[in-house]
Amino acid sequence: MPVSLCDGLQTNCRRKTVSQHIIEFVSDAGEGAQTAGQCLGTISAKMGNGIWTVEIIPAEVEPPRRSRAGASGNRVRIGSGRITNAGDQADLVIAFNEQVLYSRFDVGAIREGTLILLDDKWAESDDEHIRNEFHDAVEDFKSRKADLRFIPIEAETKKIIRDPRHGKNIWALGLVCALYDRDLSLAEIEIAKKFAKKSQEIVDTNLRLLHAGYDWALANTDIRFSIPAEPSDVPKIVVNGNIALALGIMSAGIEVCSMYPITPATSISHYLAEAFPKMGCIVHQSEDEISAIGFAIGASFAGKTPVTITSGPGLALKNEFLALAVMAELPIVVIVVQRGGPSTGLPTRVEQGDLLSALYAQPGDAPKIVLAPSTHEECFHFVITARKLAETFRTPVILLSDANLATGQQPIPRPTPRASWFEPPIDLSDWDETVPPFAWDPETGLSQRPIPGQKNGHYVVTGLAHDTYGHVAYESSINENAMRARSRKLATLQHALKPPVVHGDPNGGDLLVVGWGSPRGAIEEAVDTLRAQNINVSSVTLKFLSPFEPGLKELFAKYKRVLCIEINYSDPPSFGDARRYSQLCTILRAHTLCDIDCWSHVPGIPLTPNDIEQAILDHLAHA
Repeated sequence: MPVSLCDGLQTNCRRKTVSQHIIEFVSDAGEGAQTAGQCLGTISAKMGNGIWTVEIIPAEVEPPRRSRAGASGNRVRIGSGRITNAGDQADLVIAFNEQVLYSRFDVGAIREGTLILLDDKWAESDDEHIRNEFHDAVEDFKSRKADLRFIPIEAETKKIIRDPRHGKNIWALGLVCALYDRDLSLAEIEIAKKFAKKSQEIVDTNLRLLHAGYDWALANTDIRFSIPAEPSDVPKIVVNGNIALALGIMSAGIEVCSMYPITPATSISHYLAEAFPKMGCIVHQSEDEISAIGFAIGASFAGKTPVTITSGPGLALKNEFLALAVMAELPIVVIVVQRGGPSTGLPTRVEQGDLLSALYAQPGDAPKIVLAPSTHEECFHFVITARKLAETFRTPVILLSDANLATGQQPIPRPTPRASWFEPPIDLSDWDETVPPFAWDPETGLSQRPIPGQKNGHYVVTGLAHDTYGHVAYESSINENAMRARSRKLATLQHALKPPVVHGDPNGGDLLVVGWGSPRGAIEEAVDTLRAQNINVSSVTLKFLSPFEPGLKELFAKYKRVLCIEINYSDPPSFGDARRYSQLCTILRAHTLCDIDCWSHVPGIPLTPNDIEQAILDHLAHA
């Protein structure tokens, strides 16, 4: 028979103070483990802790129960100070069955000594096959030296609700709140908010489940963890990256959003669909990705600066229209929440595989601005920047987020709106007929944007090569001049940018790690750990990927070696001359003509600080 969580433990409660802990909830899809983790993260953030959450999402909508592939849940990293990434192996995992628990072993999320709380119902299942599966798994887990304990999740939940699948997540949340001394009143508020659109009876039932799990833990366990919070006088909000992007869209004054639903970007439009009408704005759900960007281009021609939102497969469909926006010089913001590929790939998993596509997938030479936020706070502010750049340079601006930022929660300083963020009113004064609609400045490539609603503001828009008046023109000199003007915009923007900030020693060292996007937190944590061991390594996170921030070649020259780390595919050095480099590495080698190496990984989950530390040490050892 399995032992209970409290068997073999001393009667007196053991309380351990830790600076940070990683807790995972994992269940079959539909059992609410994701909700439990989200609530725990929000509660902890409101208590003043730093947090970072990562959703565990199965690829299928309705995967089979009790299967590794069907595992669903949430990882919550809680710390005394600021938390910038999902961390390494979990400290505590609460699992609703043993098969979904296997999925966490498979991805290296569990170490020796991880405290595992496993529902004991399967030991007494009526199905002999399930009983045997459970028994074999228990023996396997013990051989891996996990600290395995058993708790009656389903049995206790059934005391309150008939169908435990609709309540054991909240019972488990109550238990974890007790183990980690979470503020129960904050938990009650989160439960009330979560079920506010349902009946009061459902709210009350879930509050009973919360208290039942909390009380059971107090009565039956002697394990307590304390994670002190560092006080802060800065007001904060708790958001995931997609909500931060949605808030950024509204704060930028963007009034038109056109998109077709696609994982993992869809929740942005869900948020906007509820909030936008209150602001007199429009969310247009198109019949497909092509029509979504077509609608956005039409809105841009009419004078608005719209946003269209997608992921990698949708970006592939938008590419021809993106090239039209470049040629016609129509400002739009394109948000791409990256996921695994190619094709439909890993719809619910993280990857940084769309950089080359964003830069080069359009026909011909189609220069555009590409930015990549690396934090939730940047998700918010970069949308505002993207709108301004799109209008100033009359070009599409692509914002590359990813699934790690999209679904992960983090507290960020509450933004204080500024009038300068918003889109200015459309200028409807008479257009000077002597000024062509594409009057490219020879030094900057910039031109004033006419609006068809202005008197004399109508002009020709075409995807064909054209002169300054928009008239189709195939003459060599006209085509060359137009190409030069569109490219000159990027050079003009780069002159206005600052060099990237180095994390570590800006004066040089043995190794500089270069990254972009969501791996930033894990990279910087790994660098800090190694620097504490007197290993002379630093890092830099690039935010502008087209154009690059200035001074990269000079910066790289200060270090003995430069290593790109990112979440996309690259061949190992053993491939020799046929070796393919990671995407940012490929571009940087061409841009700087520096000998830059790479270490990249495509596990479908965020890179961990431990993985990055080991990659850096291996690179230094074999350089």
